[in-house]
Amino acid sequence: MMKKISKFAALVVCIIMVLTLAACSSKTPAESSKPSAGADDGQTYVVGISQFVQHEALDAATQGFRDALTEKLGDKVSFDEQNAQNEPATCSAIANAFVSSKVDLIMANATPALQAAAAATADIPILGTSITEYGVALDIADFDGVVGGNVSGTSDLAPLDEQAAMIKEFFPDAETVGLIYCSAEPNSLYQVTTVKAELETLGYTCELFPFSDSNDLASVTTTAAGSSDVIYLPTDNTVASNAGIIDNICQPAGIPVIAGEQGICAECGVATLSISYYDLGYATGMMAYKVLTGESDISEMAIEYAPKVTKMYNPAICEALGIDVPDDYIAIEG
Repeated sequence: MMKKISKFAALVVCIIMVLTLAACSSKTPAESSKPSAGADDGQTYVVGISQFVQHEALDAATQGFRDALTEKLGDKVSFDEQNAQNEPATCSAIANAFVSSKVDLIMANATPALQAAAAATADIPILGTSITEYGVALDIADFDGVVGGNVSGTSDLAPLDEQAAMIKEFFPDAETVGLIYCSAEPNSLYQVTTVKAELETLGYTCELFPFSDSNDLASVTTTAAGSSDVIYLPTDNTVASNAGIIDNICQPAGIPVIAGEQGICAECGVATLSISYYDLGYATGMMAYKVLTGESDISEMAIEYAPKVTKMYNPAICEALGIDVPDDYIAIEG
């Protein structure tokens, strides 16, 4: 009798084991295997945004970045957005805080934010935006368009030769051009040096007018306006945050300003060859989606550029200075 019971118990155990295995094998592929990159597996992400300073262009880039990632990931992505208020040391503090909290990706908006993030981590993916030239920003010799490592992003560089040609188009009879830039921003020096060389081939006499920070911008601008027929301003963050100071000096003196981007031009410029910073930030957000989901390897991602540039003019300042605008320029609204 005991042998029969033992055989029966063994049979029951076998049946239970078979049923259990059958139940396991009936799981869906999503339950029994690791999802592929980009699959809807419930993964959530925290993205740190470090913006160097608040002004129209950088604000638009940040908004475009957020919109792109939110459209792709919905409530699966959250943002820790910080603004350094034009202080490079604060950029470093922000980057180190992001590293400590182990964010999944850092978006660095403007050169000082990128430099601080790159110094803070070699592991967390970093995407820059509103960066003029990555080779200059990160001190890369013979830069070929791919940073490598954990860094990539987008550039706001509009064709500098075309910006120089714009000065020739508007002011063919001018003789001297003053180029104002913040000496603390290496990408600004890159721009004015390049534009200066282009202008000199067009026959202009050029002089660089560097300023260290907003405290000496007024005095430097006054000197530049007093010795120049035209002023050129690059895509410079300190200039963008203080464009009203330049306008208050140059416009009453009757000195026209050609600007490197739309936001600066709207405040103090006659014309610009501009890009959409919102579109640039949006493109950066799409890059971030590919990095976060594993679709792309950031170490192999080439720097991307704005898809188009637009000739724009400031109607109010052009009217005030009596400047005729070519037909292919679009008015800056507002």
